[in-house]
Amino acid sequence: MQRRDFLRNLGVGAAGAVILPSVSFAADAPKPKGSNVLSYKDALKAVTGGKTAEVSAKVNLKVPEIAENGAVVPVTVEIDYPMTDSNYVKAIHVLTEKNANSRCIDVHLSPANGKAMLATRVKLGETQEIVAIAELSNGTFLMASQSVKVTIGGCG
Repeated sequence: MQRRDFLRNLGVGAAGAVILPSVSFAADAPKPKGSNVLSYKDALKAVTGGKTAEVSAKVNLKVPEIAENGAVVPVTVEIDYPMTDSNYVKAIHVLTEKNANSRCIDVHLSPANGKAMLATRVKLGETQEIVAIAELSNGTFLMASQSVKVTIGGCG
């Protein structure tokens, strides 16, 4: 075997080693335990631990009423709540009702943050509700939701 043949075969083998693991039959396989892909009800239960989230005016959810492109929908969540050592917003969760994976983002906060706020973009496949949940340090949950009409799907 010559050096060039050896290097060529080594390159082909390395390329095959990189490509083959990415070939997946995940659609046929059952979801692994602990998978992050959750329906809305399962995501809500995972976030709240089965507790009821109270609709509150303290949670200010800003999303456009009509999203021209569902691939990039801006979402801003601000919670009007003190951020003291004993009483603060522990986390902000953003969920969608109809996406395959309803749990969009979870942000954990501490009193050092000073203000409970989150600004991000989410992908929406169709017209649906976006839900913002504030997890408080005392174990309660506040929420707000708003419908977004999507004219061009982002998950298609």
